[in-house]
Amino acid sequence: MTTPAAAHAHPETSQTLDRGLRALEELAEAPAGLTVTELAERLGVNRTIVYRLLATLELHGLARRDTAGRARLSIGVLALARRVQPLLRDSAAVPLRRLAEEVGATAHLTVVDGTEALAVAVVEPTWTDYHVAYRVGSRHALDRGAAGRAITAYRDHGNTGFVVTEGELQSGAFGIAAPLVGVPGIEASVGVVSFGELDPGRTGPRVVRAALDVAAALR
Repeated sequence: MTTPAAAHAHPETSQTLDRGLRALEELAEAPAGLTVTELAERLGVNRTIVYRLLATLELHGLARRDTAGRARLSIGVLALARRVQPLLRDSAAVPLRRLAEEVGATAHLTVVDGTEALAVAVVEPTWTDYHVAYRVGSRHALDRGAAGRAITAYRDHGNTGFVVTEGELQSGAFGIAAPLVGVPGIEASVGVVSFGELDPGRTGPRVVRAALDVAAALR
């Protein structure tokens, strides 16, 4: 549960904006939605304030209330999220390039988009005879492939190490990925994919290091 509003007070911040942003954070953590009472308790404010916050968020398409009166995130949040993707690509460019050249495999940054894993940045090695062609915008289920499994392993068990998969998305393809750690609001992973078998002992630590470098660039 979020700490009461008084704990967030600061003379140079907007209390109303702070509450609105924390309301969005609470809704993001509650896929089934929250009642006005539940949200008021989490924010440490009265129901009247929550009604006003929700009305404002609804006006901007960031929240909605269903027929049962439960508040949820709305599709306007997706539009904002898509505008973050260029920032993610820029931050990942150098670490992904170094990873692709060191390993000789296609490197990628993948983020959670609903129930799917979405590739937002891809870098192919320049010196290999062949490599996997993996395009930006590619999607797959979160529970298949190294990129998605690294994210869910961190989400569910706090696993910050690398994940290895074989043939889950494409026959003969090997993947190694590690989660992005310590970047609030972003669930993502950095990984490599290759048609040649990858050595986890050599490649895994390099993938973890690249994930740490991307996370540092985003902080």
